[in-house]
Amino acid sequence: MARLRDPKTGCPWDIEQNFSTISPYTIEEAYEVADAIAHNDMVELREELGDLLLQVVFHAQMAEELNLFTFNDVAQGITDKMIARHPHVFGTGDAKTPENINQTWEKLKAAERARKADRKGKNIPSALDGVASALPALMRAEKLTKRAARVGFDWPDIEQVFDKLAEEISELRAEMTENPVQDRLEDELGDMLFVMANLARKMKIDPEVALRRANHKFTRRFQFIEQELAQMGKTPDQSSLDEMDDLWNAAKIAERKKAASEN
Repeated sequence: MARLRDPKTGCPWDIEQNFSTISPYTIEEAYEVADAIAHNDMVELREELGDLLLQVVFHAQMAEELNLFTFNDVAQGITDKMIARHPHVFGTGDAKTPENINQTWEKLKAAERARKADRKGKNIPSALDGVASALPALMRAEKLTKRAARVGFDWPDIEQVFDKLAEEISELRAEMTENPVQDRLEDELGDMLFVMANLARKMKIDPEVALRRANHKFTRRFQFIEQELAQMGKTPDQSSLDEMDDLWNAAKIAERKKAASEN
């Protein structure tokens, strides 16, 4: 990477990059790692982990050029953090259960957030500090509600979340008048999605994983429709909605039969 970034002999594309321009690639590579895991493709996972590691090297190289920190500093920093967060392994802590470990972990992370807040000049650290604004919105919503729940700001019963969801759906429908205001619609839809993220947390389901599964399912079934129509010499835009809906249901039935045979 140092050679690629060399101002005289390096690659013109690599030379002109900075933290901001590389950041989207870093996020993309992390998702490609997750995709390889979702498909249980270990060959692909090995390759994607290498691509993700390259992103770390790239950022560290740019930082070293600015005399900020080095790749070794990054590796040492995470090593120190893992040792500090696992006193029951590397120190004298005696946590025996996952619950004990989680309690210790949260106390240590809270102390870390307090130190970061102090470094940034914040008088009062927030329980929400450290939830990155660059996270996908659904993932961030789940993490924000989890942080708030840790300090007692949470519905005690899941039924209350369902009640809140029904309320938000009603409010969204109310905004869909003859002359709906786009900003208000977006606001109400956002509230509904936020409650859905809260519901997922209550159900101990990762909303990103759940939505990713739904995306895969939609893709699989729609491609089934395309394939079946192609055998008839047709494309989706040459078919009716009823015809495609019948094929969608056929795809669902085929999936259920396959799942039943595998079980």
